[in-house]
Amino acid sequence: MKVAVLGAAGGIGQALSLLLKTQLPAGSELALYDVAPVVPGVAVDLSHIPTAVKVTGHGKEELEQALTGTDIVLIPAGVPRKPGMDRSDLFNINAGIVKTLIEGVAEHCPKACIGVITNPVNTTVAIAAETLKQKGVYDKNKLFGVTTLDVIRAETFVAELKDLDPANVHVPVIGGHSGTTILPLLSQVEGVSFSDEEVEKLTHRIQNAGTEVVEAKAGGGSATLSMGQAAARFCLSLVAAMQGENVVEYTYVQTDDSDDAAFFSHPVRLGPNGVEEILPYGNLSSFEQKAKDDMLEGLRGDIQIGVEFVNS
Repeated sequence: MKVAVLGAAGGIGQALSLLLKTQLPAGSELALYDVAPVVPGVAVDLSHIPTAVKVTGHGKEELEQALTGTDIVLIPAGVPRKPGMDRSDLFNINAGIVKTLIEGVAEHCPKACIGVITNPVNTTVAIAAETLKQKGVYDKNKLFGVTTLDVIRAETFVAELKDLDPANVHVPVIGGHSGTTILPLLSQVEGVSFSDEEVEKLTHRIQNAGTEVVEAKAGGGSATLSMGQAAARFCLSLVAAMQGENVVEYTYVQTDDSDDAAFFSHPVRLGPNGVEEILPYGNLSSFEQKAKDDMLEGLRGDIQIGVEFVNS
């Protein structure tokens, strides 16, 4: 299995690459790409860790070498949020970065599964889809917005609140990956009940957890370590699925569901070719249904911005 991390020298990229170096199956290859000049050093640093995963570093002019033969491409490249910035503020910078990298994927590994991490994911996934369509290589089953961070935060916060082992807590999170488009389905958490006040507070905290990190880092960056863990979890699930295991993850994919948005986080059964089956997310509580209804217009707008960026 060859995995390429595009933006490997950044905070998310380094954390993600470390986890993949230690957890990918033996015999895998990890290709690290970045425009930052430190990426060869990051690759050498990781190569000293004694696991049977080969690490290669690729600088600004070596995107082709990083991507050729790749099975899974992960894209954390971009600029992080700073205090006072909304995810949408990142758009103009990160949109161009994602488009350029996806053009490279279309040219050098068009059959790879792609996990987009670069924010704002609600929009950058649409940019990736439109770019791949223009290149004639779009496969909706192989393009994912990595929203796993919302899931692991929800599991952590529920476990803290209810004094549970987070390893045993499962919280479905649907929708998008920004603010109120993030919708944890607390009504579906097994073996736990919440008061209306707890649901409201917990939902708000999960939706604004990124801001919690940005403010706590006081201008020193955004969520990198937890995002690295979330992206590694998604990647390793995809690897397991491509090797024949039965795996379900929540992820932001094209749904073709007119009741929701063109892209929407769902439980998805993964397989050798990416999405094997988009599973229903079940019945919503009245609170969740209202929250979903209220955020859909915004999510659809985020997606449209991405479509227009590529096609304008």
